[in-house]
Amino acid sequence: MVNIERTQTGVRLERNTLKVLKGLAEYLDMSLGELLEGITLHAFEGKAPFTPQTLAKIDQLRSVYGLSLTAADAHRLEERQ
Repeated sequence: MVNIERTQTGVRLERNTLKVLKGLAEYLDMSLGELLEGITLHAFEGKAPFTPQTLAKIDQLRSVYGLSLTAADAHRLEERQ
């Protein structure tokens, strides 16, 4: 195990994206913070964070929560006023 220090942060996320992330964290039996850390550390190294089985679960959660955004949308999001 690696000892770390965590800090509380206020992060704003698109509503349905957050629902999918929370559902996935629950499915993987981890906290939302742990899930985000894992995704981020994989991304920093250019590695895929999910197995095919987990990707299938993500697709299911995306459907349940109506998440239609894709990576192509990532730099085109604008928050409603």
